[in-house]
Amino acid sequence: MLNLVLFEPEIPNNTGAIIRLCANMGADLHLIKPYGFEMEDKKLRRAGLDYKELMCVNEYDNFDDYLARAKPKRLFAVSSKVKTIYTEVKYQTDDSLLLGPETRGLPQDILNQYQGITLPMQEESRSLNLSNCASIVAYEAWRQIGFKGAKSV
Repeated sequence: MLNLVLFEPEIPNNTGAIIRLCANMGADLHLIKPYGFEMEDKKLRRAGLDYKELMCVNEYDNFDDYLARAKPKRLFAVSSKVKTIYTEVKYQTDDSLLLGPETRGLPQDILNQYQGITLPMQEESRSLNLSNCASIVAYEAWRQIGFKGAKSV
């Protein structure tokens, strides 16, 4: 199944919304410390509702800890600083989508090591909301792998 990876997330509402997203998609969520909030933050709980208990949340002390323990097969770095549009990628089951902190994005050394993907925006725009980006890219990846695990509609 797909993996969403949040590198040093700062805003509890965004992380809560991504918890809910992952639970509804059957994706695993990987959180890389430090966080800009406590995991018991009521904003995180409110945005994620009770979904945290319905999904797999993995926590890591730092990026190296994540790489060593999660052993991602393919890692895509979502960033406004790269050129490849997220729809130009052929996603596979078990791909990992890495998103950076809301105020600064992913560090350049990480962007240099992994394939970067971006969402098109107007020329004057800086960025989209983190949970919106995660939703857009994750649903495209899930669509490409046939909405694996989804209930019939």
